[in-house]
Amino acid sequence: MTHENLLGGPEPTLLPADGPDAEARAALAAGDDARAAVRVAPAASIVWALLAEQALQDTGDPVAAYAYARTGYHRGLDALRRAGWRGRGPIPADHEPNQGFLRALLALAEAAEAIGEDEEAARCQQFLADSGTSAEQVSALR
Repeated sequence: MTHENLLGGPEPTLLPADGPDAEARAALAAGDDARAAVRVAPAASIVWALLAEQALQDTGDPVAAYAYARTGYHRGLDALRRAGWRGRGPIPADHEPNQGFLRALLALAEAAEAIGEDEEAARCQQFLADSGTSAEQVSALR
């Protein structure tokens, strides 16, 4: 799928298909759980997002979820910058390599809200919108 820029803003940022998230997805597909996959690809946002989602949903530990999500968020920012992102513009959710970062960002918003960090939760929600997606779209990727 191509992403045509109709607004004259930055082109969409597409993380490389062969990046750390690909290594992590391969480990997960081979049967590793997220904790094992993080050892295979510690720079992959997807494994940190999965750990954060598990901490929020399965264990009810928003503090751990916040730490995992923040790690995935920062790993994703590093990857986006290496891919040419300059702090703004679309980060399409339908591009699978982008999904780990977006899921970490959503988990960060949810964990921040759960611990009372309302300003950060709002910033993360706005970041999703500024990236051309929504919490609902990213949540559907889970």
